[in-house]
Amino acid sequence: DVQLVESGGKSVQAGGSLRLSCAASEYTNNNYCMGWFRHVPGKEREGVAAIDSDGSTSYADSVKGRFTISQDNAKNILYLQMSSLKPEDTAMYYCAAVGLQVTATQALGLMDRGRSMYSGQGTQVTVS
Repeated sequence: DVQLVESGGKSVQAGGSLRLSCAASEYTNNNYCMGWFRHVPGKEREGVAAIDSDGSTSYADSVKGRFTISQDNAKNILYLQMSSLKPEDTAMYYCAAVGLQVTATQALGLMDRGRSMYSGQGTQVTVS
């Protein structure tokens, strides 16, 4: 199994920036489409960003232009750079190894439906 550990979540003011990190237990970059999704209790899960094995990325409309997903191939780390944060970005953020032979666009929908192959324990982001 792939183990994923997120870090970097904290409380920030609106308009601020934050970078989340996700350390993977094994080499995932050329196999899995990786992504980030977020969840607020009582609301739908939302896939916010994904990057596939070709390096193509896809973003939810709600974060497009503000969030950037990237990965460090040498260190097996996935990042989510978030800027111009809004209170509505407040959520638990999860890293996911969404699936094999999955495009970044497909990954957003899969994460929306809770169908990632693996996900971490989450890191809380609070924007006030």
